[in-house]
Amino acid sequence: MIRICFALLMAGLTATQAFAAGDNRTQFPALQTASGKLTIYSTTDLAAMKPLIEDFQKSSPDVSIDYIEYLTNELNAMASEACRKQEPLGDLLLSSSVDQLLKLANDGCAAAHTSPETLRVAEWANWRDEVFGFTYEPAVFVYNASKVPPAEVPRTHVELADLLRERLDYYRGRVGTYDIRLSGIGYLLAFNDARQTTTVFGRLLESMARASAVARCCTGEILEEIAKGNLYIGYNMLGSYAYDAALRYPELRVVVPRDYTLVLSRGALIPKGAERADLGARFLDYLLSERGQSVARTNGFYFTESGELPPGVDGPQNLKESGVAQPIRIGPALLAVQDRAQRQRFIEDWSQSLIELNSPAWTRE
Repeated sequence: MIRICFALLMAGLTATQAFAAGDNRTQFPALQTASGKLTIYSTTDLAAMKPLIEDFQKSSPDVSIDYIEYLTNELNAMASEACRKQEPLGDLLLSSSVDQLLKLANDGCAAAHTSPETLRVAEWANWRDEVFGFTYEPAVFVYNASKVPPAEVPRTHVELADLLRERLDYYRGRVGTYDIRLSGIGYLLAFNDARQTTTVFGRLLESMARASAVARCCTGEILEEIAKGNLYIGYNMLGSYAYDAALRYPELRVVVPRDYTLVLSRGALIPKGAERADLGARFLDYLLSERGQSVARTNGFYFTESGELPPGVDGPQNLKESGVAQPIRIGPALLAVQDRAQRQRFIEDWSQSLIELNSPAWTRE
């Protein structure tokens, strides 16, 4: 069985929502006599999605739900193969690697959906009514306050690069980031980092290499190591998971970079030919609704498009109004991110710039 990630371990599962034997599947029985089953394949941790699923079932008590978790690259490979065989993978796909979802849609693997709720979606988070963004999550720095002195807390990408150069011995082997060879979301963030400013990205990459940065596949493992004090700083962590960990571990701190902050919107896609596309559309509409967004804001994703930061987050007073927010637009530019030759070159350059790193398997993105 794929090991359960950090946030899921902390949240726990109820007896009726345990993993099925030999599977990474969580079953949510219908609250009343079931009239249909919705199958969701996702890269989002159950701890974050569980409140949304349970609230959705209050308004759709006759729907049972199977929620199945995979890593971003694994889910993308499965969905691509299923589409090639014209065997849709479930009724709804959720992934933080929106570039992968967009390529699936571009390859004809998505069903279009329009409704009053989809009309509420920001223009930058809707691709042809086939891929929709339903969260607003900044890429943040995370640090252990017992290990990083207040005067050394980095608040820009340049400050982080300079800190690792100036305090090389202290931070050697103590900074964690994604292994973009394994993580789809890690690759997406790194690619967009390089687009912001090649000079800064190259400088930071060099500093992290000098400091023997630790690369892992997943947010959960890095956050756990920071909480334990084995790592001191995490780079490009998803804000939702980072803030959730900070609520559980008082020594963790979250910093929204003040020079620029990449903002990710998790994507949702209804597979073409899905057996219960109607239920996939109903759950998608719930995610995009005011009610769904309210539940998400208070129970798992925390950050909102209004730009107001959750209590205790170190950053500009309003992320959106400050001008530092750089949303990763769900649009044609993401197709370049998935261009095979360009992807291979970027990953090779990244790999050559960093030291050889260990990358144990986890289920977190």
